[in-house]
Amino acid sequence: MRRNRLPIHVIRLTRLLVLMFALITLSCATSMLRSQAAIDGPVVTISNGQLRGVIRSSGGAEFLGIPFAQPPVGNLRWREPQAVKSWSGIRDASSFGAPCAQTVLGDWNRHDAETSKEDCLFLNVITPEWPAKKPLPVMVWIHGGANAGGTASSELYKDGTLVQHGVLLVTLNYRLAVFGFMAHPQLTRESAHHSAGNYGLLDQIAALRWVHENVSKFGGDPNNVTLFGQSAGAQDTSLLMTSPLAKGLFHKAIAQSGSSVMPQLSPLVEAEKAGESVASLLRAPAGDESIKFLRQLSVQDILKAVSGQNPAAPPQQGPIIDGWVLARPPIAVFVEKQQAGIPMLIGVTAREFSMQGGSEAARKMIQSFTTDLAPQFLSVYGLANGASGMSDPVYGPPENQWFADVIFRCPVTTQAAWQTAAGYPTFVYQLEHAIPGQEKDGAVHSADLPYVFGFFPKSGNISGNFGDVDYKLADVIETYWTNFAKTGDPSGGQLPAWPRFGLTQSFIRFTQDGNVVASTGLRQQQCDLFRKLLKQRIQ
Repeated sequence: MRRNRLPIHVIRLTRLLVLMFALITLSCATSMLRSQAAIDGPVVTISNGQLRGVIRSSGGAEFLGIPFAQPPVGNLRWREPQAVKSWSGIRDASSFGAPCAQTVLGDWNRHDAETSKEDCLFLNVITPEWPAKKPLPVMVWIHGGANAGGTASSELYKDGTLVQHGVLLVTLNYRLAVFGFMAHPQLTRESAHHSAGNYGLLDQIAALRWVHENVSKFGGDPNNVTLFGQSAGAQDTSLLMTSPLAKGLFHKAIAQSGSSVMPQLSPLVEAEKAGESVASLLRAPAGDESIKFLRQLSVQDILKAVSGQNPAAPPQQGPIIDGWVLARPPIAVFVEKQQAGIPMLIGVTAREFSMQGGSEAARKMIQSFTTDLAPQFLSVYGLANGASGMSDPVYGPPENQWFADVIFRCPVTTQAAWQTAAGYPTFVYQLEHAIPGQEKDGAVHSADLPYVFGFFPKSGNISGNFGDVDYKLADVIETYWTNFAKTGDPSGGQLPAWPRFGLTQSFIRFTQDGNVVASTGLRQQQCDLFRKLLKQRIQ
């Protein structure tokens, strides 16, 4: 019996439709898998277990609130950080951990203080691509805040465009103020290293060890780590360059508005006396029961007792020369060329902090601080013979010039000179561009943060009416910073060349109009005089 055959064109059309249906089905299945992966988040296995992060809308991934040490609570309060215990299952890493315990020091840290906890040793990993096609340079950020406030758990550091310049970013919390830096004779006695204080620095070192062990799982290169920080974070970065415990854990350093020179650190014995004063304030019993008593107090009781500190005064607790974390005075380590032999990028904002009290207050501080060199200092600031000095369009009135020079600018250029003398590549900058809307105040402390991270706050002390000049300047600064993280030299591409500091004391200025200008001798007359004073004190 003869069967009717379908026309050849119908057969071909049927086959084409079947093939198209199969392709559509496969595409939908793949799309569903991708959507499910996005919902579930990327998963990574590190030394302590598995983490599930979040795919970023701009590309890449982020893993937040990762513990790098056990909670420093109870009997672990005022002890070196302990290794994290492993967990089973997949730990959620989609949100920040708590800021470290702190008091309100001003509006800048009010939210951090109100949400802070003692269980706070978390870090965050942000990567521009997932998975990474090749190992990425790693930048590890230490936040500022006088070692007394602030947090890494901030959109300012997470949500900008820095990582889009081809680096992996790690931000970390560390114990602060009384929890991070209190020394006490009993703490020294119970320590296997016969030291106390510097727990905040030990947290930073523990985080760097975590990076060394785990960052490759996120696509980072553990052999190309840049440590960078601002304010107290810059000071801590410089201090870790002198610590034997941090040796080999980072390969480049960036210090923004901070150095190892100022403030100068107390020895352990003085810090122990300050800790005894805190214990007395908290009505701890004398003798061997003192620390046990203090470890049983609530965080709120301790913070309430120490919250009477003047926010404008230096912190009551901070890094000290403890004989272990910091075995010797950092200044001596740099002078003797024994710091970490790595490239460094270091700089300041033009105004940093203003000084209250006008030129008369500056005159009194100069006379008190510089002793026999006071006549020379008064002369260079135009304050000799009762004169009121001259205001400068970049640096402001004479009292602000003096304050920024002696606390920030001259210590920074002095450290740069020591780095240069030791033969290590060193690059210096000054930011003169004010946040838009704050031009009358100039480029103040922390004004660099929006431009380094490519994030432009809409509220708070570093918010402004940002525009094209700001976005372009941010791209320039981010490119310089990430070039340095990649190669140890910020120059490259279409950017203006950034000369080394060298014997000519070369530096670059990020000017108010957003340009990059190479110059030499940053406040050299004032800073040469500062170095003369410092040399006297060292001797």
